[in-house]
Amino acid sequence: MINPNTPVIIGVAQVEQRITDPLLVQEPIEMMVDAVRQAALDSGNADLLAEVESVRIIRGVWRYKHPAGYVAAKIGVPDAETVGSPYGGNMVQSVVNQSALDILRGDKSLIVITGAENGNSQAKARKAGVELAVTETSGDYSRMIGQEEPMSADAEQARGLRQPIQFYPMFENAIRHHRGESIEAHRIRISELWAGFSRVASENPHAWIKTPVTAETIRTPAPTNRMISFPYPKLMNSNNAVDMGAALIMCSVAKARSLGIDENQWVYPWAGTDAHDTYHVSNRENLYSSPAIRIAGKRLLALTDLSVPDLDYIDVYSCFPSAVQVAVAELGLDADKPLTITGGLTFGGGPLNNYVMHSIARMVELLRAAPGTKGMITANGGFLTKHAFGLYSTVAPVVDFQHEDVQSEVDAQPTRQCLADYAGPVTIESYSVMYGPNGPATGHAACLTAAGERVWANTDDAVLMEDMTQREFCGLAAQVDSHGVFSLLDA
Repeated sequence: MINPNTPVIIGVAQVEQRITDPLLVQEPIEMMVDAVRQAALDSGNADLLAEVESVRIIRGVWRYKHPAGYVAAKIGVPDAETVGSPYGGNMVQSVVNQSALDILRGDKSLIVITGAENGNSQAKARKAGVELAVTETSGDYSRMIGQEEPMSADAEQARGLRQPIQFYPMFENAIRHHRGESIEAHRIRISELWAGFSRVASENPHAWIKTPVTAETIRTPAPTNRMISFPYPKLMNSNNAVDMGAALIMCSVAKARSLGIDENQWVYPWAGTDAHDTYHVSNRENLYSSPAIRIAGKRLLALTDLSVPDLDYIDVYSCFPSAVQVAVAELGLDADKPLTITGGLTFGGGPLNNYVMHSIARMVELLRAAPGTKGMITANGGFLTKHAFGLYSTVAPVVDFQHEDVQSEVDAQPTRQCLADYAGPVTIESYSVMYGPNGPATGHAACLTAAGERVWANTDDAVLMEDMTQREFCGLAAQVDSHGVFSLLDA
């Protein structure tokens, strides 16, 4: 007999807005309210919102102080628990994991999780020279799930390294070198990978870019596909210029029954895992792997007594092609099979930290349409840093929901020392070139000393930066001066 406290997802919703005039759009907090109400309708019982005990919000780039309190009041439960999260693309799955545990323990029986971003409206407003209205919210969360951790080390910040568009292409070039590929063969392969994501988006009714984009278009720089950072043009980056929101409603089996929710609407979280790689990229053993993905992902499968071929659906977190390739390698996935159910953050849409709520909502739709199937969600925050995993099915789990934080095992993996101040010979480990309005602007390099310490270095030499985009720099001997500027020794 099933445990009455077994957690289930009973309602999901995704909302988007594409209004041309930015002054006519909903702000994110109203998109959240809309998504929650639509998720209640999806459950088959719109009146269930009156019984919500906890409203949980995924942190966005918006400036709201207490959005959960606002949402709770709007849906008619002003005294509900309000929960927030720190930044991170992993946080939706982490919050679902914690919510499942809260329900299983009997601490809560009906939980709403929501989030939204309006990057598209913000971009249009900036272009039009107008400022969008922001609703003031007051109060404090009852509780936080997770905590903020600094993602950039001092040595990285000293070289201006603090953004995903700088680190992920360096992971990409390290992957290429590790695989022994030529620059051209690699460029073709990853563009074909991303074209596969685009094809999935064309079949996703909630995708932001539904028109299929070819691999050749993806890899070819153009006025509408400008280079961002070598080797990534715009169409290999997460598309944050979207107005998208989503909501999930979770409850216990007993609550679902008392609310009269049709069991055809139920999707069970079977298990979840969480872990993080070193918070600072500087300390990782290499730039092409992830011990946390490997250990946490495989632990999820072990907990559910499944293997990769048993998965009917998978959504691999896809902010950049490098994130997908690392997950494929660590989890033993088949790159020739679909790796997304949404189209990913480029084509499905990348509402920043809230993307995974869309992938879970889409997973619920697909599982409901094919009873008995199983799907895995992967989530990633920071610079391939924070990871969370979830396994879902319309079939009740054999054992109660299981969760493991495998951090102690990840922490036992090898790391590196980073030198903030170093001058001398190095070997280039990986690199990227950042582009500005007029072409290459800054070259970044991750380097290793003879003793194996990591050193970060830059260049603004136009000739050198052009060379960096034309031939393999990984493995080349270089010299770093006292200002952190590198030059080739074999130039």
